[in-house]
Amino acid sequence: METVRIDKWLWAARFFKTRALASDACDIGRIESNGHRAKAARDVRLGDKLRITNEAGIFEIEVLQLTEVRGPASVAQGLYRESAESRIARAKVAEERKQMLEAGGMTEGRPSKRDRRDINKLRGRIHRFS
Repeated sequence: METVRIDKWLWAARFFKTRALASDACDIGRIESNGHRAKAARDVRLGDKLRITNEAGIFEIEVLQLTEVRGPASVAQGLYRESAESRIARAKVAEERKQMLEAGGMTEGRPSKRDRRDINKLRGRIHRFS
């Protein structure tokens, strides 16, 4: 096997819970292969550099093995090698998120109406009705 579809490989490597989620991530531009935006049908080859954005953070990895079959997590971790910079950056973001949660900056669960207004303000989505 020389190539595998990127959505199948991402699913097999356990970056996404389902292949459909992996395909959707490709469609909205959360997957880059060798510096280019990747579509779901793009082929992955050994040695490719991938940048994957999911709820766990941003992963910058190198493909070491190819497979279309989803196996145990221990096998999936052997399919790629994550860069040290990526690991450090994800740990930093996780620590910041944890500190915000402890400080009361974020709440668990669904945001209140006030929280939603604050989130929209931060994102620049201010809607006023007159």
